Amino acid sequence: MGVNMVGNCIMDDEICKEASNQEVIRRYFKSLCDLKLGKTTKDEVFKLELLMKQAGVSESDRKVVSPALLREEETGHPAVAIELPNGEIVTGKTSDLLGASAGAILNAIKTLCGIDDKIHLISPEAIEPIQTLKTSYLGSSNPRLHIDEILIALSVSASHSEVAQLALEQLPKLKCCDVHSTVLLSQVDEQTFKKLGLHLTCEPKYETNKIYHKY
Repeated sequence: MGVNMVGNCIMDDEICKEASNQEVIRRYFKSLCDLKLGKTTKDEVFKLELLMKQAGVSESDRKVVSPALLREEETGHPAVAIELPNGEIVTGKTSDLLGASAGAILNAIKTLCGIDDKIHLISPEAIEPIQTLKTSYLGSSNPRLHIDEILIALSVSASHSEVAQLALEQLPKLKCCDVHSTVLLSQVDEQTFKKLGLHLTCEPKYETNKIYHKY
């Protein structure tokens, strides 16, 4: 009809401002990672830094950043933090069996359905053969399971475990949740987070070297 009704659609200005600020921070982290990967220039990073100053926000205003960095400091290894729909933040650490992203996803869905942290959704004995397949037969240099691999293993467990099935059913609840990694992720983990609908940011550094990051 040619009548501008946009103003009538804004029900909570503070929520809109916060969403805009969070988008600016996410784009800033992405530009830092792109710079590390040689996909952009320092000019883009500088423009976003100016935009953040104008908005009065910093990296610490993204709630998942500090918990992820603290977890990394505590363990000495890469970590991932996820903010759940109720505002609770869970973390995942790097272990011999799992990457930090896979660990964080498992911890998140266990928390969502109230499963005790000590309970194994997937037995270590079930994970080890997958690692052998990856390294001995498929030539992977990284034995730790990625998110997609751990979710496939969880799906298998769900066929004979009600607890695993309950945990698996929590995955849709992670859509639109924020997640932060203390290192650049492999393409497979990055894409899986995207498919699950999470908003991912990463610190612009490699875990060890580029061998684990196939871009």
